Amino acid sequence: MRGYQQPALRLKTSDRQDAFRGLSRHRRMRLARVARTTLVKADQWARGGETAQDVAAALEGALASHLSKGGPKK
Repeated sequence: MRGYQQPALRLKTSDRQDAFRGLSRHRRMRLARVARTTLVKADQWARGGETAQDVAAALEGALASHLSKGGPKK
């Protein structure tokens, strides 16, 4: 039983991370390729997991570019 020891941790994600998770797998793969990383690392970033700062910055830039071109805003 876990409740009396300490609360479960919940990762807080940003709006951009939520938008990235809402995209299709194909679109996420393409954005990961633009950011020069793997889909696994991109999905870890979207869930709020630990990723390198340069990977996170590249993914945010790629996502911002995609959304500015009129991509779906989820």
